[in-house]
This record gives sequence, C-alpha cells and structure tokens, in this order.
Amino acid sequence: MEGKKASESKTVLTDLVLPPDTNYHGTIFGGNVMAYIDKVASIVAMRHSRAMVVTASSDSLDFIAPIKTGEAICLEGFITYTRNTSMEVFVKVEAEDLLKGERRLTATSYLTFVALDGDGKPKTVPPVIPETEEEKWHWEGAAERFQQRSKRREVRKERQKKDTQ
Repeated sequence: MEGKKASESKTVLTDLVLPPDTNYHGTIFGGNVMAYIDKVASIVAMRHSRAMVVTASSDSLDFIAPIKTGEAICLEGFITYTRNTSMEVFVKVEAEDLLKGERRLTATSYLTFVALDGDGKPKTVPPVIPETEEEKWHWEGAAERFQQRSKRREVRKERQKKDTQ
C-alpha cells in the first residue's frame, strides 16, 4: 500500500470560547476540550484512512494552560504513526487572544484510532510519511509510545483477570 504524507490528513479547527462553554473560573471545561480533541483526531484518522474509524486509545492528554472566555480555541491534528489497521494522531491545542493576536499552547494529546471496513472489521491503513521536523519528531517517538500502550493494556487485562476470580 502506498504511503500518504502526514500533511494530507492535517486538520485545523478554531472556535470561540463563550460563557456557556466555561466553568466558574471563566475557563473552558476540560471535557469540552476533550470532545474537540476527539473530533479533530477522528477527522484526521478518516482523512488518512478514507474509512470509518473508532477511538481505540487516548493515552495522553496534558493540560498546560487554561483557555478563557472570549479567547479562541485552536486545534491542529495530524497522523504521527501507523501500524496495520491503527493510526496514532497528535493534537495540539492553543488559545488565541483575538485582540492581541497572541497564541499560547494549552494542551497536547495522542490518540489511537482503528480504521473499519463496511462490516465493522479492522481495515488496513496506508503508512504515514512524515515530512516536517515536527512530524518526524513525533514519528520517531511513536514506537516507544506504542510499546507503552501495549504494556498498559496487558497490565489492565491481568488486573481484570484477578478482579474477576
């Protein structure tokens, strides 16, 4: 299967943070940020695979700074790594002060998606071709992140076995 450039799946979303989106601190609800991240990452994975996808893992979400009422939330996502049927997606979240034109990093996340065929079974995806320094940096660390996810999954399975005995 021919590879696809990471830039082909890149997805950008910007929205205005309004009072109903925020908590009593005047900052966006973390759950709202999570929903935006999952939505952007889903689009990235569907663009790369040209298939329906399901979220298999959200192995990291690091909140770095809050986003305040009246600021824009800006998300950018792209494919960082692929295996046979799965795709790792990186999403970066920034806040933008629309009056000053200043942006700051507020969150980062890695998610894994599995592509599905018409019967809902896992489907092979094209390999990703990283081009930029940022894309290459994420690609180079992906195998280690995959190993960490696999180990975490095994530990949970073992714990589940013990809990049901």
